[in-house]
Amino acid sequence: MGFVTRANSAWWYPCQASHSYFAIRIYIFEFGMKLMDHEKFFSAVRAPLFGGRLSTNQVNGIEAILDAWVAEPFDLRWLAYMLATVYHETDKAMCVISENLSYSAAGLQATFPKYFNMEQAAAYSRQPRRIANRAYANRLGNGDEASDDGWRYRGRGLVQITGRDNYAKYGIVDDPDRALDPGKAIEILFDGMINGRFTGRKLADYFSATGSDWIGARRIINGTDRATDIAGFAKKFAAAIERAR
Repeated sequence: MGFVTRANSAWWYPCQASHSYFAIRIYIFEFGMKLMDHEKFFSAVRAPLFGGRLSTNQVNGIEAILDAWVAEPFDLRWLAYMLATVYHETDKAMCVISENLSYSAAGLQATFPKYFNMEQAAAYSRQPRRIANRAYANRLGNGDEASDDGWRYRGRGLVQITGRDNYAKYGIVDDPDRALDPGKAIEILFDGMINGRFTGRKLADYFSATGSDWIGARRIINGTDRATDIAGFAKKFAAAIERAR
């Protein structure tokens, strides 16, 4: 697949605006006899998903995903669910981020109860590197806690790929920060969700001519974690896409 992305000037702030993207412009792309008006799309998502305000960085991130879809158009429900996944995984930023692992003791027990009891959570609290190395040790292709793999292969990008095995799938095991490159992140997003390279489940398993399983589609990424919430986000994106056609 070909992917079209916007250039950025600083990897640590991947959605930093280029000079041509300080204002939201209208883009109309033809998809068969269908049209998508980006101004209508952004108007439709602004209030229900972004609290009435979209930053330039959020717009640029969304535009990059829409550009990639225009290059290789597919089922609009797939696009909506991909946007919802990015919305959730990036905490609404809509651009590449690194996983924030600066958990409090209570946060560790809520997020990683399998790996931190009360005493361990207190000992690891607010130490992101140590937290990553314990939480992700001996799984996802990572070595033990001392290997530093948990930190090296922590969540990055648009879908927060995690673990040595997932980085290896995309040829970036020796340079994991490449997951923060906007173009690479979109490649991972599209390939992983369309071809099932994250969990073996793919978009076509949940959205087809015979039906839509908005909740079950979460299994493409991460079991059933926040599945109902993400289904709701996806339906809002889908409604915006329909409004913009």
